[in-house]
Amino acid sequence: MANAPRRLQFVFQKYEPPLYFITFNTHRRRNLLATGSVHAAFVDFADSGLTRDLAIGRYIIMPDHIHLFARGNHDYLLSEWIRLLKRQLSKTITAPPPHWQRGFFDHLIRRSESYSEKWHYVRENPVRAGLVDHADDWPYQGEIVRLEA
Repeated sequence: MANAPRRLQFVFQKYEPPLYFITFNTHRRRNLLATGSVHAAFVDFADSGLTRDLAIGRYIIMPDHIHLFARGNHDYLLSEWIRLLKRQLSKTITAPPPHWQRGFFDHLIRRSESYSEKWHYVRENPVRAGLVDHADDWPYQGEIVRLEA
C-alpha cells in the first residue's frame, strides 16, 4: 500500500482484509495456459501463498488469461506476488518467451458486489469461448481456499 494514494487508505480500511478480483494475460493473447502442467504449477504456487498470508479463492485458467480472487494482509505486495506467479508458470510453458503481457488488472470487491456473481460470470468463459458445453466441464478451474466478500 506504500504506493497507493493517501485517500485510498480510507477505502481499504473498509474492506479489511481486501478481496481482489485479478486478471492477467499472456503476451499477444497467445494460447499458452490451458494445460495440465500450468494448472498444477498454479495450484502449487497458490498453496504456497498461504505461508505468506495470501489466500487464493476461486480461479479459472483460460488458454490466454487467468482470473482469480485473492485476499491477503496489507504486508504483501500484490504486484510482487503476480510477478512471482508469472515466473513460476513460465517454467512450465514450452513456447518461447515472452509469455506475459505487462502488468495485471485488479479490482477491489466491495461488499455491495457479489463474489459469487462475479465468479459465475467468469466461470462461464470457457462456454462463451466454445471450449466446453458446460462450465463444470472445464478442467482448469478450482478453489484453493474458500473466501467470502
